[in-house]
Amino acid sequence: MENLGLNEIRDLFRDFFVSKGHYAGKSASLIPQNDKSLLIINSGMAPLKPYFAGVETPPSKRMTTCQKCIRTGDIDNVGKTARHGTFFEMLGNFSFGDYFKEQSLTWGWEFITEWLKMPKDRVWATVYQDDDEAHDIWVKLGMPEDHIVRLGKDDNFWEIGLGPCGPCSEIFFDRGEKYGCGKPDCKPGCDCDRYIEFWNHVFSQFSKEEDGSYSDLAHKNIDTGMGLERMACIMQGVDSIFDIDTIRHILNAVAEKAGVKYEQGSEQNDISLRIVTDHLRSMVFMISDGILPSNEGRGYVLRRLIRRAARNGMILGINQDDFLAELADKVIEVSGGAYPELVEKQEYIKKIIRNEESQFSKTLANGLSILNDYMSDMDAKGEKVLAGELAFKLYDTYGFPIELTEEILAENGKTPDMEGFRQSMANQKETARAGQRDTSDEAWKDAGAYSHLPATEFLGYTETEAEAEVQFCGSYDRERKFLIFNRTPFYATSGGQLHDTGIVTAGEAKYHIVDVVKENGIFLHVVDADDSKKMDAVSEGDRVTLKIDSVKRNRISRGHSATHLLQQALRDVLGDHVMQAGSYVDENYLRFDFNHFEAMTGEEIRKVEDIVNAHIDEFLPIQMQEMPIEEAKKMGAMALFGEKYGDIVRVVSMGDYSVEFCGGTHLDNTGKIGAFKITAEYGVASGVRRVEAVTGSQVIQYLDAKAAILEEAATVLKTGEKDLPKRAEQLLQDNRDLEKELKALKADQIAGSVDAIIASAKDVNGVKLITKRFDNTDADQLREMSDAIKEHTDNVVMVFAAVNDGKIILIASVSEDLVSKGYHAGKIIKEVAKVAGGGGGGKAGMAQAGAKDASKLEDAFAKAEELIAVQ
Repeated sequence: MENLGLNEIRDLFRDFFVSKGHYAGKSASLIPQNDKSLLIINSGMAPLKPYFAGVETPPSKRMTTCQKCIRTGDIDNVGKTARHGTFFEMLGNFSFGDYFKEQSLTWGWEFITEWLKMPKDRVWATVYQDDDEAHDIWVKLGMPEDHIVRLGKDDNFWEIGLGPCGPCSEIFFDRGEKYGCGKPDCKPGCDCDRYIEFWNHVFSQFSKEEDGSYSDLAHKNIDTGMGLERMACIMQGVDSIFDIDTIRHILNAVAEKAGVKYEQGSEQNDISLRIVTDHLRSMVFMISDGILPSNEGRGYVLRRLIRRAARNGMILGINQDDFLAELADKVIEVSGGAYPELVEKQEYIKKIIRNEESQFSKTLANGLSILNDYMSDMDAKGEKVLAGELAFKLYDTYGFPIELTEEILAENGKTPDMEGFRQSMANQKETARAGQRDTSDEAWKDAGAYSHLPATEFLGYTETEAEAEVQFCGSYDRERKFLIFNRTPFYATSGGQLHDTGIVTAGEAKYHIVDVVKENGIFLHVVDADDSKKMDAVSEGDRVTLKIDSVKRNRISRGHSATHLLQQALRDVLGDHVMQAGSYVDENYLRFDFNHFEAMTGEEIRKVEDIVNAHIDEFLPIQMQEMPIEEAKKMGAMALFGEKYGDIVRVVSMGDYSVEFCGGTHLDNTGKIGAFKITAEYGVASGVRRVEAVTGSQVIQYLDAKAAILEEAATVLKTGEKDLPKRAEQLLQDNRDLEKELKALKADQIAGSVDAIIASAKDVNGVKLITKRFDNTDADQLREMSDAIKEHTDNVVMVFAAVNDGKIILIASVSEDLVSKGYHAGKIIKEVAKVAGGGGGGKAGMAQAGAKDASKLEDAFAKAEELIAVQ
């Protein structure tokens, strides 16, 4: 048996099944597509479920893949054992109604014995207890009968709820007696470590019915899974996934960065090395697939992995904020050949990791300080369980992950009250829900009365005016009524696009439509409050005329078409990771939310504007087509992530530049957008940025407003508009010079008052205590003053406060001789600041804090005296 590298095994598996007529599919993204049952892809067959279910046609009836997977169910064991990991690759071969049991096992035997050259006498198999067919195939292939073990349903029958299911056969490798339990009947199925399962062949041949019975499937399928890392362990003769070639390459780099040796030091070091190594692999692959750190969903999984790895780096003694970003290169070195997207996105991946490391460093410092205080209080009281509300405060107020709280407490022999934590979480959610309740539940009183109506026919893609029949008139809220028609040109708010407004004409009467809402395909046209008082004459069956406000519609369509160009331009400038995270378009402006990890630079904003305007100037035709979803996907149409689409979709294409799924209204040519200008760019959530922009005539209005501001500024500064930058810079420089002069004068004043300040010291327990408030003084000046005093005298503790425009800075300073006696500025300032509604900390010689209540400063100084008195 050859010692094969992990990358070699992957290639051999692919080449073998390609030689057997299999289509070699690329690994799917870790983000499930059109599958809301999964947060992250966790098995080789998960992305292929639509093929097995028959709802999509596979590229071939025979497929082979190597699928990247993430599983975090055992994350607490990662590092503590040598076999647990969050990221792994799953090799598989699949048949969608083509070959079945005999061919699958035959090829499996051929691959492991002829291509991998495994000794036949060390290969075992398990089969379902009633599966004589699989048993006989193994015997026919040459496997000794005593190497075939029959097991029950729990071990060798695959089913999840109702639907396709079937028996399976698992293949094992005998690692030898030294790994065994010594029992004479030791074999696969035993709890010892002698037999390691590495390949499972699932035979989907039945369908489980609601009555619990099983029927035969018309088309039988094969689904196999081989853990690549586990197979590498076998082929390389190692006991741990952390010892196989590619992963050990990463681990060695982590160890070198930490300055420690793996398995030659403390067990805690080994645990932390394994955690960092494993989590590095996960974070690199997740980010490359477009997952960004956040506080929910798969983004939270990523954030947790990065922060867990960062903290274990600190445990190893790595004092570098961006060490994970740097070590990401090692993951890409060993996996970039098989996954070229890692190389393409290398700098982007490192930027995301670096940004999260930086944020976590700040969170950790603050949270650790608070948690250490909690633990000190627990020790003083002899408690082992941290109150749930305190654990929740760490999580909710300070952003400290509950998992980290659990880990740190466990390392110190303590636990959090998780039931109390969950209750605090529930209380907060209930409070939030209560705060959001309004009178909206008063609306839709007549909902049940119209639910029987057919879906409204929407004419608005091509018509702005139409004849229609009234089908229902009801109360929308206390002041307004709504009308339902059999057909309408009015667009209802959806997909980020605002509704149309317009007029309904019924005989001599006219009614203003101010809102349009769609519910289960039925359009509710909301009439304004004044007109709603005069609707007694409107009855079901009446023929009316509907006419939308065409100018408003044109302006909205102009903005909506611009968002399509904007999304593609953002991808061109920032990268393919950019995906829509929300949008809004009305007649005045548009906004577009997208996944991105940092603020756009001025240059990037200009590039996006230039690209959009260039495609406006090209007068690209805008086409809207309805087509089967599979045909749309083949066109490369971009879908909104998480959106559910039917079999027939509407695709909007702007030349060859932008092709998207979209149900909104658009222009027929990009030239009609006129112009495009970004007016703002900012963050709205972790990893989500927002662009606001205007189009057409709104651009002129925006520029006119800017010009008016420039004109006013030039008048105030008494200069011409062209000279404004130069004039502003001169004023700023003058201001800096004045501040410098003031600071120098203040320093001279402080130096001249040192003797007087020392003379004001109070003797407390044999220590000189100086407390003093200063107005219009900064922290640097307080520190300079304390240093000057320590040069003139010893045996002194100082607590100074600077008050500037309501902001309070406190510092505590302790002379060196008192530091050696146990006096600690950090501990003093922490207690003093609490009195004035603040907090802070620092070293023994010097510490700083902020405070909120200047009226409490005298009480804070009294607290300092109290602390010195009991020292």
